[in-house]
Amino acid sequence: MAPVLTAAGHEVVGLDAGLFADCVLGPTPADPSGHRVDLRDVTAEHVAGVDAVIHLAALSNDPLGSLAPELTYDINHHASVRLARLARDAGVRRFLYASTCSVYGAAGGDDLVAEDAPLRPVTPYAESKVRVEDDLHALSDGDFSPVYMRNATAFGYSPRLRADIVLNNLVGHALLSGEVLVLSDGTPWRPLVHAADIARAFTAALTAPREAVHDRAFNIGSEINNVTVAEIAEQVAEAVAGAKVNITGENGADPRSYRVDFSRFRSAIPGFDCEWTVKQGAIDLADAYRQHGLTREDFEQRFTRLAVLRAASEAGAVDDTLRWRR
Repeated sequence: MAPVLTAAGHEVVGLDAGLFADCVLGPTPADPSGHRVDLRDVTAEHVAGVDAVIHLAALSNDPLGSLAPELTYDINHHASVRLARLARDAGVRRFLYASTCSVYGAAGGDDLVAEDAPLRPVTPYAESKVRVEDDLHALSDGDFSPVYMRNATAFGYSPRLRADIVLNNLVGHALLSGEVLVLSDGTPWRPLVHAADIARAFTAALTAPREAVHDRAFNIGSEINNVTVAEIAEQVAEAVAGAKVNITGENGADPRSYRVDFSRFRSAIPGFDCEWTVKQGAIDLADAYRQHGLTREDFEQRFTRLAVLRAASEAGAVDDTLRWRR
């Protein structure tokens, strides 16, 4: 996101705990200058002179959130709302919050889920996102505009890679083992969106007219990327020559299943649409994995968030609150 924002003419100041700073595949990215600080330890000084905040920080997937639910709520909910209060008090006018389509949970049915649908989060991660949206709504006023960007499940290559999200994971398995391994029954629906399209959407929302985005929720993605897990697996097999799909069904049917309506954001931001399809993303990922020499060890350890945090904890690098030891 930082290079996209910079290319659009914005001055970007980074703020990151750095837990995953070394999880890089390919050339090390040129990160923006800024603050190496835990979200829970942000002060008013960190947001002084800032026009807008793009808030992405979180314990960032469901297995990780379920590992330590109390930390998930402490970081994802309480620290996020505290940051928003500090930002509002410092004169920040726009606060773009990275929420998730996981808030819809077990939506079921064949209808597309729009932003006014009932929220049925089924994990601590998704529940924390719902709580933050509610609290940001209470903070909104004539000068402070929160925007709730409910991203579909991300996919795609980026230098600071994650392998623990569905398409990235399936492509890695296919390349390293020749098998596209699906542990569920493959029937749940998933909405996907490329990381580059997420960055473009946030950049557009950053400068959109206030009346178009103020205190509103937006699903971020494209209807063309509403796909079942089995369909994702088939597209991965097409992208990785020789790979075979293996749907084991050993984990049964995932209760999280939903197809999403993304039209509200297109209406609010005329001319915006996502550029990447799942198939294009799978091909691009496979090429990047080959080009940069992805190994099984890196795939399972270095680019899986839960494994990285467990290793840091076992090595004594972080304490039981996931803060760096001094």
